[in-house]
Amino acid sequence: MSKALFLDRDGVINVEKEYLYKIEEFEFIDGIFELCHHYQEKGYLIVVVTNQSGIARGYYDEDDFSRLSEWMVDAFKEQGIDIAGIYYCPHHPDISGPCSCRKPQPGMLLDAAEMLDIDLKGSVMVGDKERDIEAALNAGVSTTYLFSHDTKVIETKATAVITQLKEAAC
Repeated sequence: MSKALFLDRDGVINVEKEYLYKIEEFEFIDGIFELCHHYQEKGYLIVVVTNQSGIARGYYDEDDFSRLSEWMVDAFKEQGIDIAGIYYCPHHPDISGPCSCRKPQPGMLLDAAEMLDIDLKGSVMVGDKERDIEAALNAGVSTTYLFSHDTKVIETKATAVITQLKEAAC
């Protein structure tokens, strides 16, 4: 079994922009490539798990999401980083009803674990919202980092709150 570095997309890989699907609006967050290199060198798979309710809302479609994802994977490849998988939830409970994949539900992480033979307990999650942390914990991931620019985060279930991505490279 492999270990994985699970990453939320919006707010961890790229600067948070509402319903992002255009390549020209995508901005990588400082330190994301270094973080991925660190874990990849330690043998971790790099896996993206992302809620994409903009699909359910009709702001963009799955083809738009796929185009952006392919571009992002290529940008990582140019940096020597292999993305093992991108798992996404296109649902929104008020529009498409409840599902098992929308974080904080663990569905995306469980699917990745099954498809990529991942040891969830030995894996790591970096997210920028508490629902990312909860999804990881619900899946059995034991090390979680909440990436926040707010140093006054009081309550979190995360292993640690980080203000720079390099802080998750342990």
